[in-house]
Amino acid sequence: MRNVLVIGYSQTGQLTQITDAIMGPLKTAENINIDYHQVVPKTAYSFPWSFFDFFQIMPESVYMKPIELSSRAPIQKKYDLIIVSYQVWFLSPSLPISSFLQTEDAKILFKNTPTITVLGCRGMWLTAQEKMKGLLNNLDAKLIDNIVLADECGAGFSFLATPLWMFTGKKKPWSWVPKAGVSDEDITDAKRFGDAMIKRFEDVELNKKDLSEPIMKGLQAVKVNEKFIFSEKIGHRSFKVWGKLLMLLGPQNTIRRKLGLCFYTTFLLALIITVVPITALIIKLLSSIFKEKISKQKQYYAQPSGE
Repeated sequence: MRNVLVIGYSQTGQLTQITDAIMGPLKTAENINIDYHQVVPKTAYSFPWSFFDFFQIMPESVYMKPIELSSRAPIQKKYDLIIVSYQVWFLSPSLPISSFLQTEDAKILFKNTPTITVLGCRGMWLTAQEKMKGLLNNLDAKLIDNIVLADECGAGFSFLATPLWMFTGKKKPWSWVPKAGVSDEDITDAKRFGDAMIKRFEDVELNKKDLSEPIMKGLQAVKVNEKFIFSEKIGHRSFKVWGKLLMLLGPQNTIRRKLGLCFYTTFLLALIITVVPITALIIKLLSSIFKEKISKQKQYYAQPSGE
């Protein structure tokens, strides 16, 4: 009997749909037991978000300051494989997930255990996954694959569509706005990843493969958008600077932090309007010159599964 643990936190429900699609084939497979652990913050995050509730968690998200959780993971047995599904908050793993990965339970669960990360996100996920690698490395986990399902409405439109979804709770609040979120087709197609896991378990039984080797190679588990590589680095640096400043102004829900957030959101809007498109244009113009370097960066960020 193979034991698989699925750990996740889904605020909108989309990540749960993605995980269910991936795990679908395993649910009906013989000799595979699946346990689920939904990470539950002691103080729930509302959805849709209010403006200040959303932006005031930026500092803690970026610096991965642990929050209090009200749920504990099942640690009664050793798992053959762990699936961690997470959202991206401010170019970082969502606070509930990053908090759980800093608990004593996580130290027990992940040690020397093959692990697959699953993301459902707008499109900018590279920095978050680098942070996730660090968290898993601290737990002595074995990251063998990464699966990324990104927003269907395109990089440019998602800057509008995704915030509207976050603040209204509707993926398509108005007819002229592209539908936010991962497409239904991509979610359905994620079944192929579950099929690949079953095949690997079978190969392990026949001594053909090692479970600690990547499973998703050749399945287009990730797609790295080179336009975002430099933009994410700029964005993350600004998040760290502003995050430290906002934490110095005071805890969440204080007047001083809210005043600071007014200045910050103005700066962020200017950054999105100017730096992101300019960076994308520069990268496009220089892509032929730095083709080899960009290719190496894409290969790095696509690991361990590859594009």
